[in-house]
Amino acid sequence: MEIRVKALPVPSSPLVVKDKVLIGISGGEFGVQCHVTAYDLKSGKQVWRAFSEGPDDQIMFDEKTTEHGKPVGKDSSIKTWQGDQWKIGGGCTWGWMSYDPSLNLVYYGSGNPSTWNPKQRPGDNKWSMTVFARNADTGVARWVYQMTPHDEWDYDGVNEMILSDQNVNGQERKLLTHFDRNGLAYTMDRATGELLVAEKYDPKVNWTTGVDMNKSSPTYGRPKVVDQYSTEKGGEDKNTKGICPAALGTKDQQPAAYSPDTQLFYVPTNHVCMDYEPFKVSYTAGQPYVGATLSMYPPQGESHMGNFIAWDNKTGKIVWSNKEPFSVWSGALATAGGVVFYGTLEGYLKAVDAKTGKELYKFKTPSGIIGNINTYEQGGRQYVAVLSGVGGWAGIGLAAGLTEPTEGLGAVGGYAALANYTALGGTLTVFALPQ
Repeated sequence: MEIRVKALPVPSSPLVVKDKVLIGISGGEFGVQCHVTAYDLKSGKQVWRAFSEGPDDQIMFDEKTTEHGKPVGKDSSIKTWQGDQWKIGGGCTWGWMSYDPSLNLVYYGSGNPSTWNPKQRPGDNKWSMTVFARNADTGVARWVYQMTPHDEWDYDGVNEMILSDQNVNGQERKLLTHFDRNGLAYTMDRATGELLVAEKYDPKVNWTTGVDMNKSSPTYGRPKVVDQYSTEKGGEDKNTKGICPAALGTKDQQPAAYSPDTQLFYVPTNHVCMDYEPFKVSYTAGQPYVGATLSMYPPQGESHMGNFIAWDNKTGKIVWSNKEPFSVWSGALATAGGVVFYGTLEGYLKAVDAKTGKELYKFKTPSGIIGNINTYEQGGRQYVAVLSGVGGWAGIGLAAGLTEPTEGLGAVGGYAALANYTALGGTLTVFALPQ
């Protein structure tokens, strides 16, 4: 049996839930109306497909679908787009999905709206940049939360949704924690969608002063945008400078890890800002539909481009933070031994103390690390393994041989110095822990 998704790029990993396999798509930069699809595991037959924007029957909302505990109402998406723009609206689903079997809910995020020029798509552009909780059997949305209405910076909302059961103010809560590219970390009740925490996990984030957490406010749950860093306020062909974070976000696809022992999250981050110049772009099917020129660099007065942090999701506070010369682009691995592993773009595998962040060990692998650190047991011996091979958005200059600073949507110039620290290559390095 073979399942094919015709003519659309599929960079995400599928999630198998009971008798279904769920998969998202990319294509926001080509004006795709994005979706998640559930296929029958045995036959490959499509069971349901839920779009990110469009009429209620396409986005699979009903009268019980809520945001902040209140029904979103009829036509909640198309009311926020001009004309039929929702048909090329983006909101792609190229990231990760999580599943809670006790609630039978699947969680995932949608990406940026199309185009990157916000002047061309007035409105909140729902439901791009949104956390979705959907019934795994039917696809109907239980609740949603739009993190970045009318995104002006390409802050894709697709990063992983980490599920944990924790005690909050003396009450056991089923939580969802999400580190968004927009620089805000969200803690939510995953059963109800209640927003509990929304705080910056890099102090340099400046496009917003924070999220309105006053439940009686008409703008509850919305970020407060700073006009100076609004690409919409600047307008077309105006270069808005010093926006933090850059479009690759305070965290991109590199996954964070949670330790139930420390009750902390370990987060590989980008410490990067940008200049962003939108321009008018016409939609042509199958052609790039971007409409912005970018450049990237460290925050003003600083030289490092990454931090590896420990985060308290109940208070919204950084517990400790380790500086890195470049973005930390690997996944994190938290262990029961109180050690946390991560990799760097220069190629170091590092082990740090989970409580303090103190560096315990490092090893230089042949190339930059953008993959995930793994641990396994064989014959009574524990091993740690990592695949090194520089690439990804931050490493695109090296990987693709690009040299112009604005290439790679601005990443080439920002990470030009990386070539002085590492080289291309793909090597699996395996470590045996002492007996």
